[in-house]
Amino acid sequence: QVQLVESGGGSVQAGGSLRLSCAASEYTYSRYCMAWFRQAPGKEREGVAGICSDYTTYADSVKGRFTISQDNAKNTLYLQMNSLKPEDTAMYYCAAQRGVAWGLLLRSSLYLYWGQGTQVTVSP
Repeated sequence: QVQLVESGGGSVQAGGSLRLSCAASEYTYSRYCMAWFRQAPGKEREGVAGICSDYTTYADSVKGRFTISQDNAKNTLYLQMNSLKPEDTAMYYCAAQRGVAWGLLLRSSLYLYWGQGTQVTVSP
């Protein structure tokens, strides 16, 4: 089973940028669909961005600001986050699962493999 380790979280002021990384223990391109989720205190976990082969999808709240990508040589998933807002503050998780339908990439219940999370805090 694939193991995932996130990094890159931190504290930033509104308007700033962060890049999250998710290192996988095995080759994931074409084997797993991958996604980033986030969960703020007292809120449900929500899908942020997903990628499966070369298909990508984003939550409306992050479109135009976040970019998901993967470096296949490094077995690493990235989330470039620009123009950050205080409402982006959350614990961010990466997830992997085989065979997720592209239209369902942001549905957390479909993912079996999860990282431990990395905290992102955006101050006003």
